[in-house]
Amino acid sequence: MKIGVPKEIKAQEDRVALLPSAAYQLIGRGHTVIVEEGAGAGSGFADEQYKQAGAVLVPKHEEVFERADMIVKVKEPLESEWPLLRAGQILFTYLHIAASKRLTEALMAAKVTGIAYETVEVNRRLPLLEPMSEIAGRMSVLVGGYFLQKHTGGCGVLLGGVPGVLPGKVVVIGGGTAGVNAARMAQGLGADVTILEVDVERMRYLDITLHTAHTLYSSPAHILEMLPEVDLLIGAVLVPGARAPKLINREMLRVMKPGSVFVDIAIDQGGCAETSRATTHHNPVFVEEEVTHYCVANMPAAYARTATQALTNVTYRYIELIADYGVPGAFIKDGNLLGGVNLHEGKVTCRAVAEAHALELHSPFTR
Repeated sequence: MKIGVPKEIKAQEDRVALLPSAAYQLIGRGHTVIVEEGAGAGSGFADEQYKQAGAVLVPKHEEVFERADMIVKVKEPLESEWPLLRAGQILFTYLHIAASKRLTEALMAAKVTGIAYETVEVNRRLPLLEPMSEIAGRMSVLVGGYFLQKHTGGCGVLLGGVPGVLPGKVVVIGGGTAGVNAARMAQGLGADVTILEVDVERMRYLDITLHTAHTLYSSPAHILEMLPEVDLLIGAVLVPGARAPKLINREMLRVMKPGSVFVDIAIDQGGCAETSRATTHHNPVFVEEEVTHYCVANMPAAYARTATQALTNVTYRYIELIADYGVPGAFIKDGNLLGGVNLHEGKVTCRAVAEAHALELHSPFTR
């Protein structure tokens, strides 16, 4: 199979979808890997490393799409890339199409097989999303603490406090991978941490493993009760493949302290606050109701080298499987991969996406 690795063109997206070492392994199995020049530069992987691995380097973005049977990316294709896709081509990336009907319709029109990293599920886990959620969770506390500084417009609270001064209060909505990593990071800084969660068994797990963090059942009343004292609010909710639920409305934000910070990790799926809108690393924040909002849609790209390595660690076995057996052979070999198929032959095959956009749901590989 011909596997294409284009350079990411989303603003400040420096990750690359395939390491040179992974390209070497695929080439050793008889596949062709086509890499756009400069694709790995932002993550610290030079063109020469891909050459040494045996990859074919091409100068034009369009050429990667033209020559490849499968496109492996990090982020969803942008509008300028939509015309480059063709019927029957496999697109393997973070799609997040429940957040965009226009993108969904464009991929349907292109008739690609769209496989989303974020909806591949194994034993109720999302293994291709977890590494990025881990990075985003840990990063949320770092950026949140930074924007609490007075010169950035924050309220001037140090999350860890000092002797004689109480620590800052951190509330994390959602106790999944991103949420637990945010809580651990905040704990490490010495903050007062509370996690809101709806799964009682998950709360028991969090209570046992996060010794100094508090757990609270997530409800609008409990969120509203916590908000007046919060310094850093982190939205870490996830419904696999679906648009994020809006748990924070404008009225709730009005009870928060001026200069407090809200980090919306769920922004890739549309955000979990009424006021959330996607931002970039170059212009990461905006203020609504005197609360600083950090809503960068590709947070892990800030740590591009770490993120690229972590991503390829989990995606490679599936890339290899698809390359070796094609579609639908790969799904016969590993049924878990089938959950990643969001679109096939112009039809939506993911229930959460169909429900988000009121589209008809089809079973993949059946007519």
